[in-house]
Amino acid sequence: MATEPIRIQLPITPDVAKSLRAGDSVLLNGSMLTARDAAHIRLAAAAAAGEPLPVSLEGQTIYYLGPAPAKPGMAIGAAGPTSSYRMDRYTPLLLSLGLRGMLGKGDRSAPVIDAIREWSAVYFAAVGGTAALLAKHITASKVIAYEDLGPEAIRCIEVKNFPAFVAIDCVGGDLYKTGPAAYRIPDGRRPGPGTSVRPEPNIRPAKDSQDILQNIKRSDERA
Repeated sequence: MATEPIRIQLPITPDVAKSLRAGDSVLLNGSMLTARDAAHIRLAAAAAAGEPLPVSLEGQTIYYLGPAPAKPGMAIGAAGPTSSYRMDRYTPLLLSLGLRGMLGKGDRSAPVIDAIREWSAVYFAAVGGTAALLAKHITASKVIAYEDLGPEAIRCIEVKNFPAFVAIDCVGGDLYKTGPAAYRIPDGRRPGPGTSVRPEPNIRPAKDSQDILQNIKRSDERA
């Protein structure tokens, strides 16, 4: 684990992805995509149906972000990370299509971790609650697909020294497991008040096109 932040130029090369380890602090520079739940549903549905995607995922990093409107003089509004587990169902499929990096917050399901290993990818995490500060590291933003989704449209953003850390690496290192292990309560002691454990979600990779299309239908009905 690196002690000083590692400066990374985006898009991430395979060699860089393979060199990173869980716990590494990084500063991201260059261009990446943004996409949240609604965009992931459409991307996965298009892929499952054999349709061309509106953007190439080859070598790309996706930031799980739905930004607030930009204030005068800013490229983007508040830009904090979305909870990544919401994209877990679709992530293995997108990784198989060339996606190399993801940026969000929170842990990932076992199928996603397996897919990260299989495709030599990397999952970065940003610190929640710092949306206004993170926005200052985004120097440009442009909607490039699914404009009708508003804040959840796919954007291409330019970042400069965007702070994050490696949460899950390509060999299966998982900071969400190794980090808490250093502070684990000894055997025989009960957790203190307020301690909770979120169970592993029951996630199926998005390889069933009918299931994905049903998700889209339900999403449209709620709109």
